[in-house]
Amino acid sequence: MREITSHKLNGLNDCLKIHVLDKPGIGGASHEYLIDWKASLAPSVQDAVKSQTRISFQNSPIKDAGVNGISIEALIAICIDRLQGFQSSAYKCRENAIALTHLEDAMHWLQHRTRERLARGVEGTTAN
Repeated sequence: MREITSHKLNGLNDCLKIHVLDKPGIGGASHEYLIDWKASLAPSVQDAVKSQTRISFQNSPIKDAGVNGISIEALIAICIDRLQGFQSSAYKCRENAIALTHLEDAMHWLQHRTRERLARGVEGTTAN
């Protein structure tokens, strides 16, 4: 099991452990991730409860395997929604705006790729 640590910078992210649960598939990417942490009401609480979130990405084309996981676009949509919420509150800041712009750009390019694959009739297959 491989651990991802590129998110670690502050107290919250230092407590979040991200594990890659599978080996990369045909396309070179892994499909199963586990984030775990010890949840507590305050840092002084000794009886922390371990919590986990498993993220399963689509594994194999939908035409072959059906829908069996989420997309990168789904995770980006959640992050965009969260940053838009911050930007409509007292937490509005330049850094959030820049991060939001980059996430929106990432969504644009992933959807652009999908539209081109749909137009070529190869979406949902392993064809390039």
